[in-house]
Amino acid sequence: MSRADLARTLASQARAGAARTADAGADLPGVPPFLRGIHPHMYRSRLWTMRQYAGFGTAESSNQRYHYLLSLGQTGLSVAFDLPTQMGYDADHPRALGEVGRSGVAISTLEDMERLLQGIPLDRVSLSMTINATAMILLSLVIAVADRRGIPRAKLSGTVQNDVLKEYIARGTYIYPPASSLKIATDLIEFCAEEMPQWNPISVSGYHVREAGSTAVQEVALTLANGLEYVRAAVDRGLAVDRFAPRISFFFNAHNDFLEEIAKFRAARRLWAKLMEARFHPRDPNSLKLRFHAQTAGSTLTAQQPLNNIARVAIQALAAVLGGCQSLHTNSHDEALSLPGEEAATVALRTQQIIAHETGVASAVDPAGGAWALEERTDRIENEARKLIETIDGMGGAVRAIGAGYPMELIEQSAYEFQTRVERGEQVVVGVNRFRDADEAPSPAFTLDPALGEAQAERVRAFKAARDGEHANHALGRLGDLARREMNLVPGVIDAVKAGATLGEISDELRRVYGTHDPNAGPG
Repeated sequence: MSRADLARTLASQARAGAARTADAGADLPGVPPFLRGIHPHMYRSRLWTMRQYAGFGTAESSNQRYHYLLSLGQTGLSVAFDLPTQMGYDADHPRALGEVGRSGVAISTLEDMERLLQGIPLDRVSLSMTINATAMILLSLVIAVADRRGIPRAKLSGTVQNDVLKEYIARGTYIYPPASSLKIATDLIEFCAEEMPQWNPISVSGYHVREAGSTAVQEVALTLANGLEYVRAAVDRGLAVDRFAPRISFFFNAHNDFLEEIAKFRAARRLWAKLMEARFHPRDPNSLKLRFHAQTAGSTLTAQQPLNNIARVAIQALAAVLGGCQSLHTNSHDEALSLPGEEAATVALRTQQIIAHETGVASAVDPAGGAWALEERTDRIENEARKLIETIDGMGGAVRAIGAGYPMELIEQSAYEFQTRVERGEQVVVGVNRFRDADEAPSPAFTLDPALGEAQAERVRAFKAARDGEHANHALGRLGDLARREMNLVPGVIDAVKAGATLGEISDELRRVYGTHDPNAGPG
């Protein structure tokens, strides 16, 4: 570094330090804009919730895994659903063939949900569900189970992802056009504000945006832009911002660049507080808090030398903790090969427990804050993300930007550039493009019984044959009428699942009213 460059660097450090000193009050933890954390004492008073994302095969097998994880010290459940459930198809539907139970648990009926939650104290264990297009149906099934057990809805705590906008951007598990999906998501926000005060009705997700190939800046910008769209929709519905905003949660990726990831979480938290204050003027400071769950980056896991993934996950998890997450999932080292086995899932959970109890990082609030390299990155990510959000604002908001293909183009270009760097060897991936092992033996993988899908399909057919079909059809008809009248759908869906309607039938009823999304049709 030349003397001139050194002088400029020192001057920049001095200016940044002076600015932070002048605004020291705003840098206190637990004080807006929450740069250093949303609670004054952070993990010194309460650790983050340790969740392990799990679900495979049948409700019974997933239930066994949940009890196993709880016995190991997990403090919250996180449910993964299979692809047919995510797309609104019952296990006996032709489009579900070959996919039942493969990427998560298959849930089609109220009986399935009862088996999934057997022995789980819903009034004491926080439940998180990663589900979007059918989020309203899955939460309605949970509510129906709680009602049968006599558990008040106000005592249920947890999160349903319900962030369908990012499905158009990054994952593709959407059903209806974006505007209709936004309406359904807002129904759930409104319902929870009225009846489920401890439930987070949406978890605005940047995780999948990053998994699709975005940069850290793009992850923050696209996630917060979607979050603003949901807040705007709820306010336009007539909800006071302080009635629902404190229960909005976020879901971010914990990726490989250690300092950048810590800075990303801090920047997102500060930027969200500023945007909410400027645009919606809440009176409750809790409406400004960005509470987030983090998950280590599945896209960084390698099938080559899979034990290396244990180190990757530990570093990523530590970044999430230093960044101030409220809950955390650590991936299992074998997930590039298959669903996680029990031993791998145990190591992943133990990784969180080691960070919490052996490293000492939980004893300090914002322990990495103040380092110039970190603060510079925090400022840069915030400023660059704000510019991207302003571009999306100029297009008319997140829904219109999605219709124009803007977020998808950003991610596609970033993913291409990263892969090019890997293929050229400019971006090192240990065990893949450097430090390879020619004698590496294949690792054993967790497998599912191939007969599982047909057994689950038969179970759904038996459920339909045994129910009162006329009662179910009548409830579906009432739900369709609510949809045509633009009413809140959640009470109708709860009634439908209690009447024996299945997830696929409810989805089909709404398909008849709203249609399905055509990605080539423009804004929906």
